[in-house]
Amino acid sequence: MPVPQVLRPDEPDVRREIEIALRPTWVRMHSQLPPTLMWGYNGTVPGPTVEVRRGQRIRIAWTNRIPRGSEYPVTAVEVGRARPDDILPHNRPGREGVEPNKDVAALPAWSVTHLHGAQTGGGNDGWADNAVGFGDAQLAEYPNDHQAVQWWYHDHAMNITRWNVYAGLVGTYLVRDDEEDALGLPSGERELPLILADRNLDTDSDGRLNGRLLHKTSILVPKHPETGKPVTLPFVGPYSTVNGVIWPHLDVDAGWYRFRLVNASNARIYNLVLVDEDDNPVPGVMHQIGSDGGLLPRPVPLDFIDGAPLIAAPAERFDLLIDFRKLAGRKVRLINKGRNKPLGEPDLVDSIPYPQVMEFRVDKCDTPERFALPSVVSGSFRRFDHDHVDHGHRLIVLTPPSTVGGGGHPEIWEMAELKGLQAAAIDKPTAGIVQVQGSDGRLRTYRRTSRTFNDGLGFTIGEGSYEQWSFLNLGFPVHPMHIHLADFQVLAREAYDVTGFDPALGGTRRPVTVDPNREIPVPPNEQGWKDVFRVTAAELVKVMGHFDGAYGRFMYHCHLLEHEDMGMMRPFVVMPPEALKFDHGTGHGGHHAWTP
Repeated sequence: MPVPQVLRPDEPDVRREIEIALRPTWVRMHSQLPPTLMWGYNGTVPGPTVEVRRGQRIRIAWTNRIPRGSEYPVTAVEVGRARPDDILPHNRPGREGVEPNKDVAALPAWSVTHLHGAQTGGGNDGWADNAVGFGDAQLAEYPNDHQAVQWWYHDHAMNITRWNVYAGLVGTYLVRDDEEDALGLPSGERELPLILADRNLDTDSDGRLNGRLLHKTSILVPKHPETGKPVTLPFVGPYSTVNGVIWPHLDVDAGWYRFRLVNASNARIYNLVLVDEDDNPVPGVMHQIGSDGGLLPRPVPLDFIDGAPLIAAPAERFDLLIDFRKLAGRKVRLINKGRNKPLGEPDLVDSIPYPQVMEFRVDKCDTPERFALPSVVSGSFRRFDHDHVDHGHRLIVLTPPSTVGGGGHPEIWEMAELKGLQAAAIDKPTAGIVQVQGSDGRLRTYRRTSRTFNDGLGFTIGEGSYEQWSFLNLGFPVHPMHIHLADFQVLAREAYDVTGFDPALGGTRRPVTVDPNREIPVPPNEQGWKDVFRVTAAELVKVMGHFDGAYGRFMYHCHLLEHEDMGMMRPFVVMPPEALKFDHGTGHGGHHAWTP
């Protein structure tokens, strides 16, 4: 398994930028494959691991050094649905006779970098439209005034993020602080990034893998009645890569290791389990000590009892400790357990043709181990007290793919509550009107205020404000929702009966209601700082965040990259609360009456 170079900026003058250049590169993704053309930060896939101290302000010039006219490294095709009793076609290599998408092949090297998780001004955040071409640089300043954390950086170019990220434009970014130092965690050669992503490859005329990156998606609806275009599933591929290599192995000592894992896949949700040579789960050796936004309050054992997996959605991060002492002389594998679904069902956790992710080969050495797992990881962590924090409320509805007017793709709907005479005057059922009966028993009527990225600005937030955002998923299997700028805590997960929503109407024929027969607990490893939240079908997820430390225009979106590119992304603005008092109808409405 390759380990990315570590880049520790040491320039004392913050006015001097550090350059990280985007360059074409050839990567051997497996010893038995020919080299693969990719794009990488500083010419490597993944890019260098940037490491800074808390409060160490730096500037990075993300410079596009990919020459004009360079070959786009991704071949894109859409293929038909699977035959009965056959695996889904996107889980097979090769184009299957389908001609490549010429528009994708003609794409230029147009890229903008987003430091995912960073608290920085909107002008530094990597706004999707502000991408640059060859020879130009995107200049960004990062204050890094944040608790110890693993962020990651990746392309965020409008409409084409799915292909630019797939081409290799990813890397990890670590912030260190004194609290982390005091734990004495495994470091140096015993702290490694694991950048996980799935890929597919094209084949030559003899059916052999030729190393060419293949973005192959399965057609769900051959011809949508509104657009006339096919509707496809998001990309999931058959081959898992770690740090750019398919099924790598890592030689480790019989001691403790720290792994900084990020799921950098377009859409694949991994169900990770550590297994032994006989494919039995290995309990008692893996612990999670951190999540998206930093260290957890306490270690969470990942014992995989009865095969229970570690679920990793795209863009989620996991700070993991593995104790290899009891595994000396053995080989253990990290696999994607997955789960099977009926053929053709649009589930991103569908058939897993190759479950292997990577292998650990444990040495027999008897080197004394100095590290001991602490009982407390982050003593500074505090849970938000919902009842004692003044906060605004937002309701965001995530629609099923077949909703009328959506072109066959899921959408983000921002909702505003109608009260009194307003609610009574609305004809029901009607498109864009959603009625919800929440856990408090009260019936509320909401009107859709936006559904596409370019609709009017909906959310304007006063800097320093706390807000609760509630995401209600009306039907797609899962959306990993990401909000830029702020760290959040998951307050609750609630099951809903969403059968009252009619996708053909685009509204509710009867209210969606809390399902009292299903309870969805918030697992311990989700009770820390998060910026990505899995919202499964027929579920409402409530999160609270503090929008502090920066101003500007930001985005929130589904982190299934195909969904993001197809419109599941919306802007929001953070400004000084004093300036917000002079707002003239830009939609700040900070305290929508959605209550728990």
